[in-house]
Amino acid sequence: MTEAIAAAAKALLKKLAVDLVLDKNKRNKFLLIVGSIVVGLIFLLMTPVVVLSSIGGIKPPTVEFEFNEADFLNNMDDKSREKLENMQAHGQAIEDAMISANMGDQTIKAQLIYLSLFENVPNFDVQTYVDLFKNNPENSDLIQAINAEYGLEIDFDEFMRTYTFVMNTTIDPHMFTDSGTKNCADLAAWAENAYRSGWGFQEGCFGEIDENVRYRCADNVGLIMGYLRYIPTEKTFDMSINELFYNEIGGLDTMPDIAGIGLFDGNNFGIYVANGDVVFASYDLGNIVKLPVSEGNWVSWCTFEGIDYPQEVTDRIEEIQNPTEENTEEKNENGE
Repeated sequence: MTEAIAAAAKALLKKLAVDLVLDKNKRNKFLLIVGSIVVGLIFLLMTPVVVLSSIGGIKPPTVEFEFNEADFLNNMDDKSREKLENMQAHGQAIEDAMISANMGDQTIKAQLIYLSLFENVPNFDVQTYVDLFKNNPENSDLIQAINAEYGLEIDFDEFMRTYTFVMNTTIDPHMFTDSGTKNCADLAAWAENAYRSGWGFQEGCFGEIDENVRYRCADNVGLIMGYLRYIPTEKTFDMSINELFYNEIGGLDTMPDIAGIGLFDGNNFGIYVANGDVVFASYDLGNIVKLPVSEGNWVSWCTFEGIDYPQEVTDRIEEIQNPTEENTEEKNENGE
């Protein structure tokens, strides 16, 4: 089980603390769920209604909720401990299978659904479960397929609210192809993750959780700076990086189709994420958005210092900045 999920769940505990204080029965029932978090499980262990009913419409309270993992585990009865270990084992098996299927970025989603809703599903088979994710890339189709396969009644909108909140709280470690470098593929994945996770727009933010609104935010430059600052192995931001340098290359008609290339409209940056789409932090809309490049006012493409780009990008820059006689003649023949 990933540390990211544990961190996300702990943050969600704070969100639900007020509700638990007011409801003694729910608080007592929640104690066993809390224990699952501190050993790496999502807190949705046995009663999905705790989250799926409470997650929407409750503003995160300013509450410090402390839990002593050692005390909890020492006082857990054998039956509860066995159930906890079984759920933990299945959660790890799901992670391993998702990574083997090259779908590591879907791990948190798969674990969240399983841990919150599969308590009464008999004869759980990990590979059958993972195949549903492989065959249903769209979230709506996936939830329908899971409902049909396991006889569940997962409400799509309720699930997406929960999933978006969990993803917003954590930074998914599975999205990085190479956590040891800063590369354009991972920059694109970072931008996609910010969009899918519902980051907001906030001046001066770069992906950290803003304490006023209690969710992750970034401004236009901060979306890119956040990736440059973030250290996946330490799950921290390097605050010593405080400037963004970019190299404006040429018009969009000269841009190679490489995810992670920057787009520029004269004032704002976007991150090209392939398939004709761009992700950027919108001041007007107040969040991270994803739109077709054609719907924006982008006039040029650029690269960012500190980001590694493939040879294709390097070659294209060379062609544009140092045109050969052959390239010039070819452009003239094409009327360019």
